[in-house]
Amino acid sequence: MSELDTRRFVARDRNWQPKGYTPDYKTTIARSPSQALVSIPQSLSETTGPDFTHLKMGKYDNDLLLNFNHGGLPVGERVIMCGRVIDQ
Repeated sequence: MSELDTRRFVARDRNWQPKGYTPDYKTTIARSPSQALVSIPQSLSETTGPDFTHLKMGKYDNDLLLNFNHGGLPVGERVIMCGRVIDQ
């Protein structure tokens, strides 16, 4: 994939998402939209932005405990998070 392909804005594919109204699933009857969705065209400020591809990852950029450490232990309770992000 070229650098231009990774930086371009990609609109959400609404056909990939499940339908909002499915009568067999009873809660969608009250929750589904009653009118068609309106797509608003993106402005230039929404489709472009700062480019950080030139920045290099530092030794501790992926570790919040060691990044910007001043010689002591971090203050506060440790929180361990796990999981995965799922999107298109």
